[in-house]
Amino acid sequence: MKVLLTGGNGQLGIALKNEFTQIGQIYEVISTDYDTLDITNFEQVKEYLIANKVDIVINCAAHTAVDKCEEAMERAYQINAVGPRNLAIVCEQIGAKIVQVSTDYVFDGAFNTLEAKQVGLEDVLQSRIEKAKLSRPWREDDKVAPQSIYGTSKLMGEELVRTLCKKHFIIRTAWLYGEGNNFVRTMLKLAQTNKELNVVGDQFGNPTYAKDLAVAIVNLIQTEYYGVYHGTCEGTCSWYDFATKIFELKGIDVKVNKVTSEQFVRPAKRPFYSSLDNFMLKIQGLNTFRPWQEALADYLEADTAWQEENLGGKVNG
Repeated sequence: MKVLLTGGNGQLGIALKNEFTQIGQIYEVISTDYDTLDITNFEQVKEYLIANKVDIVINCAAHTAVDKCEEAMERAYQINAVGPRNLAIVCEQIGAKIVQVSTDYVFDGAFNTLEAKQVGLEDVLQSRIEKAKLSRPWREDDKVAPQSIYGTSKLMGEELVRTLCKKHFIIRTAWLYGEGNNFVRTMLKLAQTNKELNVVGDQFGNPTYAKDLAVAIVNLIQTEYYGVYHGTCEGTCSWYDFATKIFELKGIDVKVNKVTSEQFVRPAKRPFYSSLDNFMLKIQGLNTFRPWQEALADYLEADTAWQEENLGGKVNG
């Protein structure tokens, strides 16, 4: 069975290639990136999929630079919406399955609690922390309402895939890290030269190891349980919580200050609360995701070679 990976050199693409390698010869994987397959070019997509007799497409290609999407809206829609549309049309024509990887940014990120009275910056931060504790993670059937170009373009990609190909799996994930540039490596680098770091403490989600997501996707494609899924590591935390756990696991002595979103002004609006519930995976008996803390510890151990090469064992200067 032939599997086509788009975005094969990204964090999830690499994790998927590793997972397919481990399960043996059941699948023949064809890995592509933008230099070998332009998913925004319909004729190229059609020719490539038919010529390679593809059975399954896993679309990991995406314009994920959230702020740059605001500046280059057309390009964001080409990659995040037109590309998935092209893949879905051809998959329907040849009877192939398609996996479309999506995002927590399709939700508005609002807290599911009443607004508390907010007076002063510290009160704002504490209020958001308390509301996060009372909020329910988003399920697959919750109302979508993206607040950024990235989110709206990814949602359009979802809708086109759902409409144009019957054999579809749409899997929304969040806060992904793996082999490549990611939050974990950024924090470790910053700790080399800083004794103190400011990290946002009022945005909440699910840190997700690409390895865990790859396992879930490979399990899904072996079924005919088509539809929309959430796929993130279990548990909710803030970026501040995520950072402090990284340093705790690595035994790094660095002070982390909890700050508000307003202290990090960005072109694109970030969701305050985008924690996802893997509800559909759970009811299908396919939820293999670990607690985020456990997955992070596994990643930090697996990423030792990069850490030795790029950090040299030096922390805090």
